Amino acid sequence: MLTLFQYNWQVRNEWFEWCKQVPEDELLAKRTGGVGSILETLYHIVDVEYSWIQILQGKPDIEEAFHKYDSLQKVIDLSEECHPEVEAYLGNWTNQMEEELDLRFNKFRKGEILRHIIAHEIHHSGQLSIWSREIGRKPVSANLIDRRLVLSK
Repeated sequence: MLTLFQYNWQVRNEWFEWCKQVPEDELLAKRTGGVGSILETLYHIVDVEYSWIQILQGKPDIEEAFHKYDSLQKVIDLSEECHPEVEAYLGNWTNQMEEELDLRFNKFRKGEILRHIIAHEIHHSGQLSIWSREIGRKPVSANLIDRRLVLSK
């Protein structure tokens, strides 16, 4: 599973770089579908990943409003701030944890939650791709092949 998280992180960072070439008004423009705008969607991706990892660790989910992260740099900074904890948690993942129930709701298997996090980001990356074409820009590649990712168990 770590390989798919690494894939998502690479793609996310490529979207951040892509956004640096797009006017801020386009990043904040309301879009059809998704959670609103390109920037809100990127914020949502980071927030959901971190929130679920917090839940898996039995920590409180600190829900922040988008208005606190209403610029590209703020979303990038949030992603960079949350990433070490997410990566450390995944680095300590064991097969035994796969079937354990989450510590907050006590009804979802931890492995299910990790796969949900992966699929969630991939889903929203697809929305970003559509929106990029709508504004006349080439989207970030969704290819997993040739990303030189470390294979995980």
